[in-house]
Amino acid sequence: MGSAKKLHYAWVVAAVTFVVGLLTAGVRAAPGVLIVPLEREFSWSPATISLAIGINLLLYGLVGPFAAALMDRWGVRRTMALSMTLTAAAVAMSPAMHHTWQLIVLWGVVVGASTGVIGSFIAAYIAARWFRSRQGLVVGVLTAANAAGQLVFLPSLATLATHFGWRAMSVVLAVVVMAFVPLVALLMRDRPGDLGLAPYGDDRAPRAQLAPPGNPLTIAFRALGEGAGKRDFWLIAGGYFVCGATTNGLIGTHLIPACVDHGLSEVAGAGLLAAAGVFSFIGGTLSGWLSDRCDNRLLLAWYYGLRGLALMYLPFAFGRSIWGLPLFAVFYGLDWIASVPPTVRLLNRVVGTEKTGIMVAWITVVHQLGSASAAYLGGVSRTAFGTYFEAFMLAGLLLLGAAVMVLFIGVGGRGVEPAALAAE
Repeated sequence: MGSAKKLHYAWVVAAVTFVVGLLTAGVRAAPGVLIVPLEREFSWSPATISLAIGINLLLYGLVGPFAAALMDRWGVRRTMALSMTLTAAAVAMSPAMHHTWQLIVLWGVVVGASTGVIGSFIAAYIAARWFRSRQGLVVGVLTAANAAGQLVFLPSLATLATHFGWRAMSVVLAVVVMAFVPLVALLMRDRPGDLGLAPYGDDRAPRAQLAPPGNPLTIAFRALGEGAGKRDFWLIAGGYFVCGATTNGLIGTHLIPACVDHGLSEVAGAGLLAAAGVFSFIGGTLSGWLSDRCDNRLLLAWYYGLRGLALMYLPFAFGRSIWGLPLFAVFYGLDWIASVPPTVRLLNRVVGTEKTGIMVAWITVVHQLGSASAAYLGGVSRTAFGTYFEAFMLAGLLLLGAAVMVLFIGVGGRGVEPAALAAE
């Protein structure tokens, strides 16, 4: 570990990762702002637009394991910079869209895949590689970049789209993303050993860390094969599926249109998401601190259960002044990303520290399968019933089921013993 008087470079890497995660979150939040303008201009149905968003969310998770393997093989810095460049290019081309297939290609395929290279797994990936102590806190803070991205970008994007049009919004967003590529090239580093350092909190002498040999595809699937044989892996992944369905998939995609359905403006809906993002940042950071000290199974059960109650309350929150949407934003926001740190800590115990990054990427695939399903089916439900009531209530029930399911992690079988989980 470096001198106590000198900032360990792990914190610089974490700061750069936070900024990149914030930008990625801003791009991923943009489709929620685009739904209403695209529906008005092109008469595209919510189900059609939601299909593109669903593909985006699916690819965002699906490329994660292979992105983690690529980062192992070719470096974090190069992979991040290329990903951000592709993202900016796709967003910059959006003003030329006139057909649904263009929406699907640009926002569904290209943006989904390129932002997925810096996906939800990156928090655990950086924490496992650069930190030996404070891992839970680092995962919580880096995950909270998603909340900060909403806070910074959503109100601004909604205002730009309302006053200057969605095309101007797309160009501004692309320029902002591209402007930060030099920051990654200048400050990001691949491994502590490249700087002659040990990970933060590791008292051993620095060791050279070589890129793993082999094809990244083979490495990714080999890791999945090892994890898939453990029951606890699937219990964790099942909870994460429901987590994705009820956050990015449903609320992240459909809360703004739901607000418009109830007579609110798109800016007001975006402001509500941004407010939830403020409390999500607080909740995620606090959860990271708690995950280093508490039984992570109980934390997850509480988080999923309380989030389920919040979603079942949401249909009744519209039009209830201070006890309505503001209360939902606070309550739901505190819980939004709080599930990530205990999930990572549990997975760390199940698969080991060395494989945590790539296995978090694999459960992120499951997370995004849930997100994609809810994004698409939420639009289908809105088209069929004219309301989001059914979608919100079903999501709440799924979360209550997930709260019970995660309590069985490490109970019986060959999984990690509950006492070990509690101690961790």
